Amino acid sequence: MMALFITLFSAMGLAGAQDSIHTEVVEYKQGDKMLKGYLAYDSSQKKKRPGVLVFPEWWGLNDYAKQRARQLADMGYIAFAVDMYGDGTVAANPQEASSFAGRFYGDRQLMRQRAAAALEVLKNNSLADNDRLAAIGFCFGGSCALELARSGAALIGVVSFHGGLATPNPADGKNIKGSVLVLHGGDDTHVKKEDLMAFWKEMQDSGADWEINIYGDAVHSFTNPAAGNDKSRGSAYNEKAATRAWSAMQTFFKEIFK
Repeated sequence: MMALFITLFSAMGLAGAQDSIHTEVVEYKQGDKMLKGYLAYDSSQKKKRPGVLVFPEWWGLNDYAKQRARQLADMGYIAFAVDMYGDGTVAANPQEASSFAGRFYGDRQLMRQRAAAALEVLKNNSLADNDRLAAIGFCFGGSCALELARSGAALIGVVSFHGGLATPNPADGKNIKGSVLVLHGGDDTHVKKEDLMAFWKEMQDSGADWEINIYGDAVHSFTNPAAGNDKSRGSAYNEKAATRAWSAMQTFFKEIFK
């Protein structure tokens, strides 16, 4: 599976980052929990630049999230991929991933605190322009990014890729300070239609600047080649939707980071 993953990313042009892209593991804490995030930036540039948090899927901080961070660094941003579980933990199977993520779905305050700790790491980096900070997230990570925005964090933009949209605190939508872009698979059975409509109402009530793009024939995890091609499993890669979604994020960033 790993060989397949690497080959697919090479074909997408994601694997060959420039030689000047610097990456490192950054240790930090939330409470007593040791966390190990992944920082990426272009070391050939010395000026401050927009900062982007990358929240991983429910697997944890794996190669997919790190590759996305490197891709953002190659685009001129400083990116910090977040360790939500601690010690760089990556789930070994879906059951473990569900257990790990379930803890945070059941404790949104912890989710926000863990996300906020990562934001502080990014803000404290001398290369980050703290007036131009954003967050993106994939699946579980989309939920994390949105919850961080709902907490009132100083983000000028948030992007959710096939992320969870439900929240026990919809009134907190009023705390969102930046723009919101949700990139959603039209056939995603992991996100209930009532949750999509509730999110729609939350955004309307919040007064936030928001947008939802819905991609036909796309299910959960549609941006990740490692999800395979079997839609019947509920999660599958869709190259067309993935390309369109990433392009939508780039357009969004050009607008908010101007």
